[in-house]
Amino acid sequence: MLLLSAALVANAAGLVLSMLSWRVLVVDGGSPARTSDTARIFFIGVISKFVPGRIWGVLAHVQLGKAVGIAPERMIAAFGLGLVIGMTTGAAAGLLVAPAVFGTGAWVFAPLVLVAAAAVARPGWVGRLVAWTMRLARRPAGAADSSPRALRLSIGWACASWAVSGLHLWVIAVLLGAPPLLSLPVCVGGFALATVAGSLAFVLPDGWGARELVLLAPLGAVMPLSAATAAVIASRLVCVLSEVAATGAALAWARAAGPLPAPRPALREGAA
Repeated sequence: MLLLSAALVANAAGLVLSMLSWRVLVVDGGSPARTSDTARIFFIGVISKFVPGRIWGVLAHVQLGKAVGIAPERMIAAFGLGLVIGMTTGAAAGLLVAPAVFGTGAWVFAPLVLVAAAAVARPGWVGRLVAWTMRLARRPAGAADSSPRALRLSIGWACASWAVSGLHLWVIAVLLGAPPLLSLPVCVGGFALATVAGSLAFVLPDGWGARELVLLAPLGAVMPLSAATAAVIASRLVCVLSEVAATGAALAWARAAGPLPAPRPALREGAA
């Protein structure tokens, strides 16, 4: 029971790190939004992924952002930037499964590691990609501008998120008999890779089915298929429970913080 609780905490902590990765992009434009408000927006967006299609998450971010004074264009840009960063770093983290699955042939993936390192060194291409997308959507591309520092911070938080959230699967796999040392990179990388695959299957609610299918392959390299199937099912349950719990905590935090303080009226000239 203690280890299952640790799995829930690990995935919830990964979600918090993911929220911080996204928040860096939102406030980089000078938004004074409180952390409690941005956490509420992010986690409501997390819950919206259970409805097929990405549009609902975007709409939720835009409407909730307006309520705290964040321009819709900034919310759309942050959503796009966060999506690109999350999927890119997730794919990079997925390379951890290569040695277990491909053995000595894993060296062929080395160029991808160099590409991921280049993205951290020169993160501007991420913003340019989103700016180009916004121009196609006839939205102000300037809202996608983010400083290199913000992009690097976002990438760092995202990498930390994948590392921590994947620990929940590792705990489950060890409970089901997987070798601890061998299964650690497989679980962290496999969960990241499977989550990215589930995100690409946007017509499915939260990638149900696609994520589980992708996750079975790396887990099958370190444990029997029956145990891997049980681990995949348990992982989905842990993720749903931790997401609901984290969303509830974020909503309670925002409620406790209260409404935004009304701006103080400026003193008239000559007033003491």
